[in-house]
Amino acid sequence: MNLTDRIVVITGAAGGIGAALARRFTAEGAAAVVLADVDSEAVRAVADCVGPIAHPVAVDVTDEEQVRALVADTERRYGRIDLFCANAGITTGGGVEVDDAGWDRAWRVNVLAHVYSARAVLPGMLAQGGGHLLHTCSAAGVLTAVGDAPYTATKHAALGFAEWLSVTYRDRGIRVSALCPQGVDTPMLADGLAAGHLGARVVAASGAVLTPDQVADAAVAGLAEERFLILPHPEVAAYARRRAEDPDGWQAGLRKLVRRLTT
Repeated sequence: MNLTDRIVVITGAAGGIGAALARRFTAEGAAAVVLADVDSEAVRAVADCVGPIAHPVAVDVTDEEQVRALVADTERRYGRIDLFCANAGITTGGGVEVDDAGWDRAWRVNVLAHVYSARAVLPGMLAQGGGHLLHTCSAAGVLTAVGDAPYTATKHAALGFAEWLSVTYRDRGIRVSALCPQGVDTPMLADGLAAGHLGARVVAASGAVLTPDQVADAAVAGLAEERFLILPHPEVAAYARRRAEDPDGWQAGLRKLVRRLTT
């Protein structure tokens, strides 16, 4: 995808990767960047920094009617949507002890929000003959988020859904990419480290922690090449091969890392 003159929607745009995508897409010449987030004040501040092509909208991505309204309003305002970035996500920092409400919230933000946006945006993209979906699925969707069971399960589901979309709609002009970074210097990771969450500590110990802008650079390169799997951390591909070839050995290595961090 060439981002010049494109109409883009980004959820989870009030900071971190979402805000970095907005800045980079603007630099690439996007015609409009619609920034959606549940935090209305924060997303408005990002839009002010991005510039006049940015349009902030307060949206709870777990509410399908709000997602449908976001898509409909963008199509009325700009005539179309070329790229929809389902980027909102949450962690829990817990395991099986996370209560049902926590599991449900993770499922709704990390998975159902992707379903809702696809339902809303696909009809318009199919009618115009094409479009691109970028789903932020995390390296946890390829591997495992040690210490966070809901995040692991939901990110695997998000990646599976993105793959299903790609298989189902690519021949009809819809491109799908799954953005799967590992450690990124965002409040999500910083808050997890401050709280002492095992998952955040494992991420920080597992490789380079990239800036959101570096992730945005990787996303733009992946979109240009129409790659399905966009891996800002190249080592994730090697980890995935090792996991597939020797799952027992891979799990043994993770357990060893956990023991090192917890003793």
